Amino acid sequence: MLKKVDASQLRVGMYVQDLDCSWIEHPFVRSRFVLSSEDEIRKIVGANIRNVVIDCNKGIDVEDAPTVAEARAQTESELQELMSKPTAAPAPPPRTSIAEELQRAANIRRQAAGLVREVMQDARLGKAIELDRVSPMVENITASILRNPGALLGLLRIKSKDDYTFLHSVSVCTLLVAFCRSRNMNEETTYQAGLGGLLHDTGKALVPDHILNKPGRLSDDEFNIIRKHPQDGYEILLRTPAIGPIPLDITLHHHERRDGSGYPDRQGGDDISELAQMAAIVDVYDAITADRCYHKGLPAAEALRKIYEWSKFHFNPVYAQEFVRCVGIYPVGTLVLLESGRLAVVVEPHESSLLTPKVNVFYDTTKKSFIQPQTVDLARPLGHGGADKIVRHELPEKWQVDPVKFMAAA
Repeated sequence: MLKKVDASQLRVGMYVQDLDCSWIEHPFVRSRFVLSSEDEIRKIVGANIRNVVIDCNKGIDVEDAPTVAEARAQTESELQELMSKPTAAPAPPPRTSIAEELQRAANIRRQAAGLVREVMQDARLGKAIELDRVSPMVENITASILRNPGALLGLLRIKSKDDYTFLHSVSVCTLLVAFCRSRNMNEETTYQAGLGGLLHDTGKALVPDHILNKPGRLSDDEFNIIRKHPQDGYEILLRTPAIGPIPLDITLHHHERRDGSGYPDRQGGDDISELAQMAAIVDVYDAITADRCYHKGLPAAEALRKIYEWSKFHFNPVYAQEFVRCVGIYPVGTLVLLESGRLAVVVEPHESSLLTPKVNVFYDTTKKSFIQPQTVDLARPLGHGGADKIVRHELPEKWQVDPVKFMAAA
């Protein structure tokens, strides 16, 4: 039986099934092992890991601890309650359909990834970053978000292991622009935040490739090298003419955590700027949803639940909840199972009710066959193109389908 325990409850002899944090946050070679010493427990606590999943069948039990299923049900209940409340300021409807925007978004995705690659190559060679090359790309990304945020955000969920470093920067830029817009930030602040998102990992240009792309857990020395990238990126940007304080702040502080456990400055609470706190949420969300050579990415819906859980310690809870509302509990591009037994891909969030997005249905699980794609507005009643309900999100690999192909199919 798997249970979720507080790190303070750990005892020698317990079997650790999962260290509940993103891969780079803990100092252990493995995520599954028997606790054999007090030193290992101190190491977990010292790494600011708050919750741990233990297997009671393989080690010592904690009788009053909730099972993983119970803990998940509690989180799900809290999120459902949060998402069922109407938003105070409903999101404006998209200016164009997702079908119209997808091709433009695909071009932006390709061009932006190429630009980030060139910027990092220049940084590695000691060349200054040319803002007049970067600024138009941030403007193009912002324009796409204004037309239909789901198109670019949906496409950016797909990353190969080879282009992760570059597409991650594009994703952080895009998500941060969308996040700023959802919080009604002004145009200049949103642009500066997007610029910071696109350049936030510039310091990784100075990390050796064998460390950056290592297919296993990093050693302590390698981890220390990785942890230098915010400071390195900040110093690279300082040499960039006309760079503003917001991109510098985001680059330096996107790995800070509200409980003071981050780096490089171990800032905590409101000492971390608003935009750096927002960037931290966006950065972690995109990182844990991506497939890497050392771990399988989480489905977007599951990653949002993690962000919500971690907001109790690492992130500003208000910002975390606003981010979940920004992307939707079922983000665009998510594969979902409906009560009718049909599979669908989410194509547009509802303006105020995040549990009832628009979806494109395309597969009947009861007949195990594809069907004519059709757009269904889950907010509408029976007889008006709705009357169905999301049961849960599904893994595309389980059904051997590519949801992106059906985002514009209807």
